[in-house]
Amino acid sequence: MKRSRLLVLVLSAACVLVYVSLVRLHYSTGGPDTCRPPPHLPASVEHFQYGIMFDAGSTGTRIHVFKFKMDGEDGPAVVCETFRAIQPGLSAYADHPEECTAGILELLDVAKASVPSSAWSATPLILKATAGLRLLPIEKANNLLERARGVFDTSPFLSQHDSVSIMDGPDEGISAWITINFLTGSLHQAHSATAGMLDLGGGSTQITFSPQDEKSVQTSPMDYIRSLTLFSISRTLYTHSYLGLGLMSARLAVLGGVNAPPLRGSTELVSPCLAADYSGSWEYADTVFTVSGHRAGEEPYEACLTKVKKVLSGKVNMADTAGVDFYASSYYYDRALDLGLIDKVEGGRILVSDYTRAAKKVCSEMSLSPPHNPFLCLDLVYVSVLLQELGFPPQKPLKLVRTINQVETSWALGAIFQYMEALQPTKN
Repeated sequence: MKRSRLLVLVLSAACVLVYVSLVRLHYSTGGPDTCRPPPHLPASVEHFQYGIMFDAGSTGTRIHVFKFKMDGEDGPAVVCETFRAIQPGLSAYADHPEECTAGILELLDVAKASVPSSAWSATPLILKATAGLRLLPIEKANNLLERARGVFDTSPFLSQHDSVSIMDGPDEGISAWITINFLTGSLHQAHSATAGMLDLGGGSTQITFSPQDEKSVQTSPMDYIRSLTLFSISRTLYTHSYLGLGLMSARLAVLGGVNAPPLRGSTELVSPCLAADYSGSWEYADTVFTVSGHRAGEEPYEACLTKVKKVLSGKVNMADTAGVDFYASSYYYDRALDLGLIDKVEGGRILVSDYTRAAKKVCSEMSLSPPHNPFLCLDLVYVSVLLQELGFPPQKPLKLVRTINQVETSWALGAIFQYMEALQPTKN
């Protein structure tokens, strides 16, 4: 009897230890970027609203789960954000759309772990696809959207037919502008100065800001000017999205691969923007390219500059950016980080000329000391020329940040604000 009782006690203790270990594992896998609800508090007690945004980009799919406090006088306040990213992007499944659902389901599990179950049915679930799908043939893009819509329809979250869509390029820029200015506290006063926003993605790039005077508005192309009303305040914005001028699309164009026909799924590209003795492979848009460098009879920087200017020639409108402070994100941030010009956590401020100076240095030294990224010379030349074409003088400072108050500075927050506001009943 004593032996049986002892055995029961040992087994009970073992079960408790296993349970505790599993609970710890469940709550530790999220890492520091999660915002898990306290398991003992129902949503009705918390007075919080949640929103889930899928950013289906050209190089990956990211989920942003936002937790908002909604009873503030100045509009919603972001309590915290859960962020996850997977690769590749949806566009990589263009020929096999059924394969894209596994990644979406994986990210939905993140949402379920971050939102209390009592709030699931009232939590908007949205997927916005960007340049990766905008560059696809419409039929292939629609097939991918239908697959995503099917997964959303069977989820426990609030999903409507328009919850899955391709985002218009200018809307991407406007949403990123909203995010930055919301996080810096500039949106709630009608006459407060706002920051401009630059975003360099894989397939497209955006510029959005509020012009400083009426003359700038009048001299800008008509389709670059948008009116925005948010939190009962109306603003006039200059915004444009350049499809095909994101860093990865531009890299392909500079390398000469835009019109190169694939050969057995592989295409060979040769460029002076790569080290003369470099040879390797690069995958983009589901095609594997063999890339190599060569000597062009002139300095590598000058040779690469010629290629980049040819790609950008006549494609970018110069804006009047004087008097506006700008934030820059995505690949602007990543390449500055590669160079050690900014802090990984805090970000930093750099000048447009810093990109140019770094491009000259990296390009001139890449054969002697190959960079960890063989495309760094090309990327830096492209970034520096693009900024100047957009209207930024060499001494223009840019603020580079990935997060503000632990919230990602992407377009996702701004987009979900607009979506949630559209869900509100119209006031008479």
